[in-house]
Amino acid sequence: MRNWFFILGFSALLAACGTSVPLSDVPVETAKTKEVLKDQAVVGSAVADINAKKIVPVDLGNKTNQDVVQASARVVYFDYDSYVIKPEFQSILSINARFAKANPDLKLALEGHTDDSGGREYNLALGQKRAEAVRESLSILGIPQRQMEAVSFGKEKPAVSGSNEAAYAKNRRVEMRYQ
Repeated sequence: MRNWFFILGFSALLAACGTSVPLSDVPVETAKTKEVLKDQAVVGSAVADINAKKIVPVDLGNKTNQDVVQASARVVYFDYDSYVIKPEFQSILSINARFAKANPDLKLALEGHTDDSGGREYNLALGQKRAEAVRESLSILGIPQRQMEAVSFGKEKPAVSGSNEAAYAKNRRVEMRYQ
């Protein structure tokens, strides 16, 4: 009997909370709604302008991840026997940091390289230190460590062949590759 009273009381409570006003017929307009409608009108007029002027939109879908950040903006060069990043390469690091933060699903491989002077083990260690220096700089700029991998190739993959200082200078580098 007590259960019946409970069910009857609960039913009465639900009936009292109901409303007969159809909410779907009432237009609700707020300041935010007006702003969205205004933005839609602006976008609509922009699309109409594009169609009227026969402007061809740029298709960014054809670009690979490597093409987005120019090749020249993915290399940091170092002095002889050094892994200190020069101030002139801070802008390159900033560009890559912004791109990597905007694309957190991309992995960034930092490939350290050296010229062919010195032994194999020494050059592998120096290349690794260079890659780690770039990794640490990008980390300071907000890139998560898990998004980057520092690898050393030492003198195994020269960018330029030759036995002069100009060739050596081009080989002392860290290349940033997006994957």
